[in-house]
Amino acid sequence: MPALPGIYQFKDKTDKIIYIGKAKDLKKRVKSYFQKKSYRSPKDQSLINRIIDFEWIICEDEADAFITEATLIKKFKPKYNVRLKDDKSFPYLKITNEQFPQIDITRKVKNDKSRYFGPYTDVKSMRRLLDVLYRAFPIRNCYIELKDGTIIKKGLGIQTVSESDYQNMIDDMILFLKGETKALEKKLMKQMEYFSSKLMYEDSARVRDQIKAIGSFKRGQRKLEADFTNRDVIGIESKDNHHVVVILRIREGRILSREKISVDTNDSIAEIFRSIIINFYMNAAYIPNDIYLLEFPTELDELKEWLSTKNNRKVEFTVPKRGVKLKELKLANRNAKLLLNEWMLNLAKRKDYIPKLLSELQDILALSKPPRLIEAFDISHLGGTDTVASMVVFKDGRPYKSGYRKYNISVDQIDDFESMREVVFRRYKRQLDEGNSLPDLILIDGGKGQLSSAKLSLDKLKLDLPIVALAKRLEELFIPGEAESLRIAKSSPALNLLKQLRDEAHRFAITFQRSKRTKRMLSK
Repeated sequence: MPALPGIYQFKDKTDKIIYIGKAKDLKKRVKSYFQKKSYRSPKDQSLINRIIDFEWIICEDEADAFITEATLIKKFKPKYNVRLKDDKSFPYLKITNEQFPQIDITRKVKNDKSRYFGPYTDVKSMRRLLDVLYRAFPIRNCYIELKDGTIIKKGLGIQTVSESDYQNMIDDMILFLKGETKALEKKLMKQMEYFSSKLMYEDSARVRDQIKAIGSFKRGQRKLEADFTNRDVIGIESKDNHHVVVILRIREGRILSREKISVDTNDSIAEIFRSIIINFYMNAAYIPNDIYLLEFPTELDELKEWLSTKNNRKVEFTVPKRGVKLKELKLANRNAKLLLNEWMLNLAKRKDYIPKLLSELQDILALSKPPRLIEAFDISHLGGTDTVASMVVFKDGRPYKSGYRKYNISVDQIDDFESMREVVFRRYKRQLDEGNSLPDLILIDGGKGQLSSAKLSLDKLKLDLPIVALAKRLEELFIPGEAESLRIAKSSPALNLLKQLRDEAHRFAITFQRSKRTKRMLSK
């Protein structure tokens, strides 16, 4: 293994990536995981116990490694990495790279020479900002027709603008998005005075309206102490393994925006801050010189170097102890606390809420509680070859795709019963071994034979879990110990839910079986 900057990926016995890390020296970092230490956190110990294999990727430098790490974590979602609850791509405002640029919302940052501003975690606030931009800077938001170096703008009325004047508006908009409103207002005031002195009253009125729109936006922002340095203040509030991080963007003494990121993890605050900083600033067009936070992130020096290089000027992290800086940090923490309480309340409501069809299913099957967690199994093969199994999961009546699993089956003949027995045994033996939660209901795709085979595996594991089978031919529902199928109205929402589960398990199994068969044929 090279002693160079790069990314390492740890894999478990199923060849699944369970952890992705970055290192300045790959050889030294990976070696450290397998050296004896007097203490390791429970999480690290659990990770090390599951490492079967690893791979590495060399990066150009540490800055490249930061970005590659964050990108791969988003893609593979490893079990042992800090993952943001809001881990879909953050939205950005994009100023396109065209002769007459326009501004748009995007979640994909491309290397296309466009200007990207953000990220913004509150889409509603971002759309309000976009509305202000259209009022303050009358740029195009629809198609254009070019005539002798002029633009006819559609969408917000029709007007003719020269290319140089249009580009000046784009430059002004960039100043605004950076939060440099004082310099912008000063520039616009000079323009308005110039147009007035030349009796260009329409142009003067247009610039006056721009100044009004900017002033109106500023009045809606909270004014802080008379410190006009641009800075980001990162606060956090935690309860159990739930964390809410708030980032206050402060520009010229006013709060420009409040961003919120939620995290579910038992990692340290320092590790959470590291992950947040990488993800939040990875594609940011503007990074302030000062970032205040509750405690320093892990890999502090590497992060400072990365952000300073990206920013073309020095970026400093500060843990405030007194004065105005501490006051701003407390404000960020207070925002985080309010948002965390709101999140906890919504979680409690969701836990208390039971969809009506689950209550109906509970009554039909005489279950002790509503089946909020249901796991469904199906077998797929082609003439007894390439036999596979699938398991899909529904939580509160909805697909829970991160819980889906697929299995290679060792049975090498046409035997759906033995295949079902194998997959059910493997699934719940592992759940017991790892102390994981068990479902409220198990659904088998098939009839009495498949149901009996699955029940034998549960009995062998001494598990008393509710289990039923749904046969495709007549949509018959079978219960262990009952000779006849259970009669349910075809229009029943509860039956429709079971059919949806059964069909999803079938789709997932068929897709995996075809993929396996194709790989085998291509390898010949």
